[in-house]
Formats: sequence, structure tokens, C-alpha cells
Amino acid sequence: MLTLSIACTVAAIAWLYLVAAHGGYWRTSQRLPRVSTEPDAWPDVVAVVPARNEAEMLPVTLPALLGQEYPGALTVIVVDDGSSDGTGEVAAKLGAGSARPLRVISGAPPPDGERWAGKVWAMAQGLRAAGPGPDGYLLFTDADIAWEAHTLRRLVAAAEGDDRDLVSQMALLRTATGWERVVVPAFVYFFAQLYPFRRVNVPGSRTAAAAGGCMLIRRGALEKAGGLAPIRGALIDDVAMGRMIKHQRGRCWLGVTQQVVSVRPYPRLASLWQMVARSAYTQLRYSPVLLAATLAGLLFLYVLPPAGAIAGLAAVLALPPAAAGLAGASGAAAALTLGAGLAGWALMSLSYLPMLRLYRLSPLRAPGLPLIALLYAAMTADSARRHYAGRGAQWRGRTTDTR
Repeated sequence: MLTLSIACTVAAIAWLYLVAAHGGYWRTSQRLPRVSTEPDAWPDVVAVVPARNEAEMLPVTLPALLGQEYPGALTVIVVDDGSSDGTGEVAAKLGAGSARPLRVISGAPPPDGERWAGKVWAMAQGLRAAGPGPDGYLLFTDADIAWEAHTLRRLVAAAEGDDRDLVSQMALLRTATGWERVVVPAFVYFFAQLYPFRRVNVPGSRTAAAAGGCMLIRRGALEKAGGLAPIRGALIDDVAMGRMIKHQRGRCWLGVTQQVVSVRPYPRLASLWQMVARSAYTQLRYSPVLLAATLAGLLFLYVLPPAGAIAGLAAVLALPPAAAGLAGASGAAAALTLGAGLAGWALMSLSYLPMLRLYRLSPLRAPGLPLIALLYAAMTADSARRHYAGRGAQWRGRTTDTR
């Protein structure tokens, strides 16, 4: 019991550090700043939408992108990335009646000898179709992202007003089904724990990331970085993009929003499992050491505190009435285990409340975070298994061998 009490105490101290000093990762206060003045001349924006088998999504999302209330010029380029469901034809029909210009280009295989991640290659083809020009912005977004009408205007105004090279917002993911409500808020929570948004937004800090569903990038900054070629093999393209821009001393901003929404459904646990497992081991750079450390860290931080609290309570209840000698030492260790376990569990639960509030979910879900962490540990282990089995990243009918 003494060893368990020490471990629970260390875990509680770790949670105290995370809540108090880890970049405020658990807060959801990083929202797109409202600027007092708008640009005198609105820059041109080219939106690039990689789309692979998205014929069902585009009628829901593309009209909102084409209908943005943006005072400047907006051109939308849809890259039909080898679809088999008529994605290109659907996009063309949707653009036919729009006041904004829309171009649909058919994706081609990458050049021989060049290894590109599927989405990044589609983005690169959209970038090439946009043509040269250091002025203005590029907006990289996904086919499942629905936009409120004023969102692009606010993005550009924030980028211009605060001189940011990359402005990105974490899209609000769908939480319509039971499993979505379990897995999705934790997905964003764990992402923010890895990349605290407040630290990303500090110029010159080493923390860099972005959210792939909404990335507004200054064209000059992207050209200075060498385009998308430096991140050609990145399966986690948004984090790679943020690192690339920050590496050249670019100014980045990342926050949460309720105005950019992903409408992609994940009706079953299997589809959510696939979403996480396809890139979890990539995030760990395919390192068995990092995998072991991550799994141990998840168990230590998230599972140990409630396990210690339960074990400590059971030990306290089992103690004899006398509190002298060995019974007294055992009682102290049991009480310390119970107190430290409850403290760590409480801090972890409190840190999850803002994310639940963002997704309009009950705060009673917060104490269940340890069980969700166990689920994510299993997804991460499965991601490594897939990598060594040669199945790597699987998404929208495409498999990438990551070995």
C-alpha cells in the first residue's frame, strides 16, 4: 500500500502541474479574436478542398463555403482525389449556380519516385491550380466542414489585424451518437494536451500545430517555406504545416470554434476507432519506445488515480478499529492513497469540464475520463499493430504502408 500511496501522490502532483502550468491546455478560451478595424482592401483568397469519395458530404458543405460573406475575391478549387462516387460531378453541379468561381480538377498520381501522403498531394495539386502569386491567402479545408457565413471574413480580419501567417480553427466535431459523445471531446482534449493552444499562439514558442479542417495561410509564407514539398510525406498534415510555418519564424494562431463544424458522421465505435488508429502511431514517429512511454503515461495519469482511490477506500474500510502499530502505519498509507487518488481524479475531471461544456455535454461525464483514456490506449496500441502488419494509415478507401 505504501508504494501505491507514493505513486498516487506523484500522479496527483503531475495533475497539479498539468492544470496549473501546462499552457492552460484544458481551457477553451482560445477563440478567434475580434478585431476593431477591418482591412481597407480585402486580400484574395483561394480555398482548396481535397475531396475523395465525398459525393454525400459536398451538397451539405460546399454551398456554405461558396456563400461566404467575404468582401474580397474568393475562388474555390475542389480536387477530386481519385473518387469513385462521382465527387467531381457533384462539385461541378454545385458550383454552376454560384456567384463565386469554382474549379474542379481531377487528381493525378504523384511523380515517379516521389512519395506523397494522399491528402497532401491533393492539396499540392490545388495549390498548383491556384497559380503563382505571393499576395493573398490560401484556405485549406476539408470536404466535411460546414462554415457559417461570416467565418472567412473573421479569419482574414484576424490574420491581417494581428499579422499572422497561419490562422487555424479546430472544427467542432459531430457528437450526435453515443460513441461520438464519448470519443470526440476526448480527442480534442488529448490533442490540446499535446499541443496547448495558448503556447502555439505565442510567437517564437516551440509548440506548433494546426487543425486541418480550417487552415488560412498567407501565400507569401507558404512560398517562403517551399510550398508543400517539405511536408509531402506527412500523414498528420496539419501539425506538420504548423511546424513548417513556425520553423521559419512565422506567426501562428490556433483556437477552438463553434462556427466551423464537421458534419462527418461516426455512427459506430469502429469508425471512431479508425479515425484515431490511422494516425496515432504516426504521431509517435513509429517509435516503440515512445509507444511504451505513451501507454505507461496514459495508465499512470488517468487510470492510477481512480484505481488508487478505490483501493485506498477499500483498505480504509478493512482496517481494524485499533490504530496502533502496524495498523496505524497501514491506516496512514491507506488514507494517503485514498486522498491522493481522489485529488488526482478530481483534478483530471475538473480539467475535462470546459471541453464538455464546449460540446454541450453533461459535466457528469467528466469522472469517466479514465475509461476513455483506456480506450485511447487500446486505439494507440492497435495503430502500432496495424503499422507492423503493413496496413498503416487507412482512410476513405486508401491504405498507406507506413513501414
